[in-house]
Amino acid sequence: MKNQNLIEKISVPYAEALLNLAEGNNLLLEVKNNLSLILDFLSSSEDLQLLLSNPLINVNTKKTILKKIFEKNLNQTILNFLFVLVDKRRISILSTIINKYFELSYKIESVTLAEVTTAYEFSETQHNELVEKIKNLTQTNNIKLIIKIDSNLIGGFILKIGSKIIDTSLSGKLRQMSLHLNS
Repeated sequence: MKNQNLIEKISVPYAEALLNLAEGNNLLLEVKNNLSLILDFLSSSEDLQLLLSNPLINVNTKKTILKKIFEKNLNQTILNFLFVLVDKRRISILSTIINKYFELSYKIESVTLAEVTTAYEFSETQHNELVEKIKNLTQTNNIKLIIKIDSNLIGGFILKIGSKIIDTSLSGKLRQMSLHLNS
């Protein structure tokens, strides 16, 4: 847990710098699309994740591989940003940097980021109802809902909005009962 907090703290200045660069060059939408592409690619390629996080692989090799993969699909600014991360040995936390970038850009766009972890995928109706309830709860009109599936929850869901956590999962209720009975 402490390691993840450290990684998140390290990622913030890089995300802020990229956001400032994107704002200054009027590239917010293009950068967002490029980063989404990178995130999708990373989530679908475990080999690339392992390669980028391996400290034994040469910096130039990593740059060459990134250039071959992304050169035709990314803005040169984003490609240069990736090269800086390789040089600074921060490429292994690229996913966290991208997620921090999205958090910061959503704040600028007045978008509330809500993360839902559920045991089963929501239907369209459930999804829309949850978005409406979150809008009422947060009193904002723009909601970005990130849905994660975790079968360990058994049923229900966990909703995270900023630092607020609402746990309606069965595993959460069982954990609370266990703590209450053990104390």
